[in-house]
Amino acid sequence: MKLHELIAPLTPSASPETTDIPVEGIAFDSRRVRPGYLFVAVRGTQVDGHDYIDAAVDAGAVAIVAEQSWYDQGGKAAAAVPVVPVTDSAVALAQLADTWYGSPSRQLTLVGVTGTNGKTTVTTLLHDLFCDLGYRAGLLSTVEVRIGREVRPATHTTPDALAIQATLADMRDARIDYVFMEVSSHAVHQQRTYGLHFAGGVFTNLSHDHLDYHGSFAEYIRAKKLFFDRLPKSAFALVNADDKRGAVMVQNTAAKTYRYSLRTMVDFHARLIGNTPEGLQMEINGTEVFFKLIGRYNAYNLLAAYGTAVLLDQDVQEVLVALSALRGAEGRLEHVPDPGGRVTALVDYAHTPDALRNVLETLRALLPDGHRLTCVVGAGGNRDRAKRPEMARVTAELADQTILTTDNPRTESPEAILDEMEGGVPAALAHRVLRITDRRQAIRTAVRMGHEVILVAGKGHEAYQEIQGERHPFDDRIELANALKESARVN
Repeated sequence: MKLHELIAPLTPSASPETTDIPVEGIAFDSRRVRPGYLFVAVRGTQVDGHDYIDAAVDAGAVAIVAEQSWYDQGGKAAAAVPVVPVTDSAVALAQLADTWYGSPSRQLTLVGVTGTNGKTTVTTLLHDLFCDLGYRAGLLSTVEVRIGREVRPATHTTPDALAIQATLADMRDARIDYVFMEVSSHAVHQQRTYGLHFAGGVFTNLSHDHLDYHGSFAEYIRAKKLFFDRLPKSAFALVNADDKRGAVMVQNTAAKTYRYSLRTMVDFHARLIGNTPEGLQMEINGTEVFFKLIGRYNAYNLLAAYGTAVLLDQDVQEVLVALSALRGAEGRLEHVPDPGGRVTALVDYAHTPDALRNVLETLRALLPDGHRLTCVVGAGGNRDRAKRPEMARVTAELADQTILTTDNPRTESPEAILDEMEGGVPAALAHRVLRITDRRQAIRTAVRMGHEVILVAGKGHEAYQEIQGERHPFDDRIELANALKESARVN
């Protein structure tokens, strides 16, 4: 592709005479530049791409996209290759990626799901539902990327703009019909989803998370809302009417708005009839159905998936029948069998106070009289510190025994993280809380305690621990299974 063709959406008046240069690829990381590439200098949270323009040129970049401020401050004169000035290079990167890959989102039916909790479950339910309905479906989630039968591991809740467009192009080429995508607040704020053509957007809920990045809850709300502000008139916006921020999300959207609720009669409403260890009995828009997922929060997830499918013109009865057979996402209340048959052992991704409360309240409601619940939980490093004491407090209140341990400390001290968590434990509940820094040992200790239910929370599907910038193999499901086998041999 020629440079003037690629940058046409950025600078329609660019002269072909000065930009008639073949471009072999696009990169925003100077280490990934190859001869013939266009380098986009993006200002990130940790580094500024403008500082690496010389490195990109040395690596073979034939042109640069840079922000106007750098261009005006002498960048134009210093550059050894043509420079395309833009107001926001993150937006420009998204536009360039869309052009480079031939606008794949416009050739797919793309639905984005955003919110603090439930994104992975809703997108996974929708992917599996549409596959069962006979369509070729794609999935972009925290857990994995699915393109037809191909499964790829996921590295971020929402990948960078180039990776998103490349993946959507692969889906288009694989003749995928519907794509269901998790949309994080980081991705919206960093313009990774800019220019994507969404057929619909879904809002699950909003609670305390990512304040380390956004700075305040108001900014976190604003980032989520921006996703709906950008939806086109042709799209739908489906929001949780039982979350007070649902109405805020769609205040300025051009999309047609719909609501779902367990409390009020809105477009998609449900009544929770039964919540048992086997599943949920619900009445959805007048039809009674049994689902295999458990917990009131999953009633919302199911209702969101149902409403989305109906808005995508699927048959109501076929949707309910197919949904009733699904089990949800990997690492979400995932059962780990106990060879000894004594323990109900579960792994869940819950890593916010609200998510922990939802899971623990669900398990408490299902516990037979006299049965006890142990929860192993930690908090990630280099992330929202304010939620740490609240996570520990919620767990201490709802579990019979809490074991505070390491999560993904990243570059922080595990002991410092646990100090902050312990600070949230009320003195009256301190006797319920242990502190075991080593996560493997914490899981083994939880099994040895002999309580009837064990929940290992925080990491879910993750198969690693990130410590001092390195990822080490660690899977809660494997560690819990090994501890249960060891306990069964002893007993």
